[in-house]
Amino acid sequence: QVQLVESGGGLVQPGGSLRLSCAASGRAESRYSMGWFRQAPGKEREFVAARHWISGSTRYADSVKGRFTISRDSAKNTMYLQMNSLKPEDTAVYYCAARLGGTGSIWSEYDYWGQGTQVTVSS
Repeated sequence: QVQLVESGGGLVQPGGSLRLSCAASGRAESRYSMGWFRQAPGKEREFVAARHWISGSTRYADSVKGRFTISRDSAKNTMYLQMNSLKPEDTAVYYCAARLGGTGSIWSEYDYWGQGTQVTVSS
């Protein structure tokens, strides 16, 4: 079992930045990949970014490439999502997730989920 706890969401103006954190605890597994997904009201959950915990291989949705960066601090067992140049369309609940294997972009491929953190981009 893996437990995930997100933090760092909030209200930010367009063009601003936020950094989300996802603290992982429980079973340590070097084959895990961790990802970020988001869900806006009335929309399906969508992939944002993913990173393999050990290899560092990353994947990003086209909508966030060049603006968001996924990283990790292995000493703290924490994954981060640095979000720059935020747009109103980035407004959503952001979830971190974990799965065994590669950096998948399909939410149903992930086995463990955090509770979500709200990000609102508005002036």
